[in-house]
Amino acid sequence: GTCLIRWKSSGINAEYGGIGEAIAVKCARDGANVVIAAKTAEAHPKLPGTIYTVAEKIEKAGGTALPCLVDIRDEGAVNNAVNEAVSKFGGIDICINNASAISLTGTADTPMKRFDLMMGINTRGTYCVTQACLPHLKKSSHAHILNNSPPLNMNAIWFQNHVAYTMAKYGMSMCVLGMAEEFRRNKIGVNAIWPATAIATAAVEMLGGDAMIKGSRTPEIMADAAYAILSRDPATCTGNFFIDEEVVKAEGITDLDQYHHSPGTPLFPDFFIGDEYPAPEAIEGGEAPASSGGAAEMMSKFSPLLTPDVIDKLQLVFAVDFGDQTWTFDLKNKGTVSDKDDTPPDVTFEMTQDVFKKVIKGEIQTTAAFMSGQMKIKGNLMEAMKLESLFKKMRSKL
Repeated sequence: GTCLIRWKSSGINAEYGGIGEAIAVKCARDGANVVIAAKTAEAHPKLPGTIYTVAEKIEKAGGTALPCLVDIRDEGAVNNAVNEAVSKFGGIDICINNASAISLTGTADTPMKRFDLMMGINTRGTYCVTQACLPHLKKSSHAHILNNSPPLNMNAIWFQNHVAYTMAKYGMSMCVLGMAEEFRRNKIGVNAIWPATAIATAAVEMLGGDAMIKGSRTPEIMADAAYAILSRDPATCTGNFFIDEEVVKAEGITDLDQYHHSPGTPLFPDFFIGDEYPAPEAIEGGEAPASSGGAAEMMSKFSPLLTPDVIDKLQLVFAVDFGDQTWTFDLKNKGTVSDKDDTPPDVTFEMTQDVFKKVIKGEIQTTAAFMSGQMKIKGNLMEAMKLESLFKKMRSKL
């Protein structure tokens, strides 16, 4: 969500149970007035929390909260929330753009409605909220704009699998690049913050399960980093693409294990940092591929389970490439598993047979295997995640 703050007396785009909420509560401990501008008034079944539960936490932490039900794609609603914030708190010192939509899909698999959603919330929403806050930020003696967006890494690997999402997130980062210079003379600090690792939020748990949560840091590292940035002089602290762990280290915090959800577990690096998809050093890629005969025996167990009901629900053709052979699962038309099927797959998984067995048994989730570098995925990443539910249903029968 978006957060608008009256500093020391502060507004925010808060993500419930996540990064935005943690930042809001951190500021509230210092007496900030916080406006939570987001569109969730009723709890999502898988993403707990609403603007009202976040407001309650802000109040308990010592701040004053103003929850505003806002779709940041609606310019009128944004302007109303900003006016309400100014009326209640007397001004706006800080604008935190944290709201985001994600779809890790390629060009052919990203409907324009989904494209518009990501661009509307991530890029346009950030621009709209910032624009609405601008007259009030110019009057502040301590004005900051902080976007939760990545450094502008132009390596093609961060575009090739999900160009629409990357465009939408980089749009937020381009706002930082341009607005930092545009508003330098107004002494408004404009910066970005991005986590070095996965962050343990409800959304990440839904995506990657317990394995990914254990390999994450808590939202508190982002809150501590954001607070440090927002405490700096906006006249000189501007135009930066901060990484959370670098900020807290600069503040003298050397024990990063305090932020580790499960200390001792390898951390999952986040997207857009470095030149490769994340792969924790301590996670092995699995054993050498098993024999062809072993693969045939394993795949033969799937065929009886590919019922018309399964095919009707998934409508997906995926391939598993073990390096020496490729098996195609046709869950769209034929309901077959074969190493001699030339049907073009919607998604191709590249991994060893050992890793495939672990995924099937539930020892590692599809997302966690992908994020840890044990599996490569070509095609529609969001469609690929559907297979987790398929494997879960089949585990007791395989």
